[in-house]
Amino acid sequence: MAAPAFEEFEPASDCDCPGCVHRRRVTPNSPPGGFAGHGAGYGALVLAAAVLGAGQAVPAVAAAAHAPQRPGVPTGDEPGTPQGPKAPLHGPGGVPAKAEAPPTTRTEIIDRAKKWVAAQVPYSMSAYWSDGYRQDCSGFVSMAWNLGGNEWTGSLDRYGVRISKGQLKTGDILLFHNPADPHKGSHVVIFGGWADSAQTYYVAYEEARPHARKKATPYAYWRDSDRYLAYRYKGLQAAAAPGTPASAASSYPGAAAFGPGAVNEYVTRLGRQLVKKGFGKHYTSGPGPRWGEADRRNAEAFQRSQGWRGGAADGYPGPETWRRLFS
Repeated sequence: MAAPAFEEFEPASDCDCPGCVHRRRVTPNSPPGGFAGHGAGYGALVLAAAVLGAGQAVPAVAAAAHAPQRPGVPTGDEPGTPQGPKAPLHGPGGVPAKAEAPPTTRTEIIDRAKKWVAAQVPYSMSAYWSDGYRQDCSGFVSMAWNLGGNEWTGSLDRYGVRISKGQLKTGDILLFHNPADPHKGSHVVIFGGWADSAQTYYVAYEEARPHARKKATPYAYWRDSDRYLAYRYKGLQAAAAPGTPASAASSYPGAAAFGPGAVNEYVTRLGRQLVKKGFGKHYTSGPGPRWGEADRRNAEAFQRSQGWRGGAADGYPGPETWRRLFS
C-alpha cells in the first residue's frame, strides 16, 4: 500500500477560520491572492487524500449544513386545523390575569362564539384577534370559555369534566388530541345543540379554514369521529330561568361540582337533601363530600320522580334539579 499523498494549498483570501483571521491581523500587507513568505509550518491548510490499492483515492467530503425542519402540517381537508402552542393572551400589556376557570354561563359561551362567527375571524396558527386569543381551534374555545390564556388541545381537558354523548348540552366541547402527532388531526369544537332528533348531527361552532363558522356536523366529527371526547367546562354557572328567584339560581354551584372526581361541600349538601326528600336508599353510609355512584343513582331517582327521562334523568344535578330539590 502506497503512503498517503498530501497536497498543500493556500486558503481563499476571505477565509474566516480562526487561523486565517489571525494571520491577516498580524500580516496586514499580505497579498490578496495568498500568504507568500510563510511556510507550510505556519498554519497552511492541508488536504489529505489517502491513496488505496492501485492508486484509487477516497474523495474528501464536505459536511453540508442542514436547515431546521418545519413542523408537519396536515394535508387533509377536514379538519385541516393545525394549532399554535399554549400561550398567554396577546395585545396591549397590563391585562390582569384571569382565574384558572372563570365562571361563565352556556349563553355567554355561545354568544362569544357567535361574535367570531359573525366577524368571520380568519383561521391562523400565529395570528391573534383583537381580544388577544389565537385564531385557531383551541384559541377559539379558550375565547368562548373566557380562559385567561390561549390553551391547546393538549391542555383544554384540564378545564373540563368528561361527560357522555347523552349529557352533551350547548357550550360543551368535543375534543380530539393526538399526542403522537398533535398537528395531525387534533381539533376541538363547541357543541351548539343537536341538529336532528336521531342525534346523528349537531351544530358545531369552530375555528377552521378559512374562518370561524357555525355548521351542522356529523357526530362526533367529519373524521376521527371515534377519537373525540366530550367535556363540560368546570367554571360553568347556571343562568337564572324566567320566574326563578335569584337566590335559588345563585346557590347552584355549577355542573363541575358533581361527577367523577368531585370532592366538595355541595356533594354533601346534595346527598343530605336527597335523604331528606326520601331519595337516599342507595347510600350505604351517610352522604359525604366525595361524589360516588350512590349520589348519582339517588339523584337519578329524584329526577325520574319529576317525570324526566333520558338525558334529563342522568343523575347529574343541573340547575333545575337543584332548584326543585331545595325548594
